[in-house]
Amino acid sequence: MASVKQLKKDIDYLVEEIVTDCYLSIYFHTDKKEAIVAVMNKAVELRNDLFSRVNNPAEPKNKSLVAKHYAQIRRDMFTGVDALFSELSELNK
Repeated sequence: MASVKQLKKDIDYLVEEIVTDCYLSIYFHTDKKEAIVAVMNKAVELRNDLFSRVNNPAEPKNKSLVAKHYAQIRRDMFTGVDALFSELSELNK
């Protein structure tokens, strides 16, 4: 299992990539600004949710449950980020 510190860095990096792409999309598609800002807000909500879950593991005494907890967070991070990139991609067509 990777460290909690590295997991937080990964979350920040991926959400930052979404927000950066959103800013670029706003620059090129000014008519879709509200929808793109909504994607940015979803990205920030995803980050806050994931950080909350990282900082509060379910069963701190049971090592196997903690490992499963962090593995689920990592899976949710990738699916959430993929969904946001897909949504942004649809807006940019």
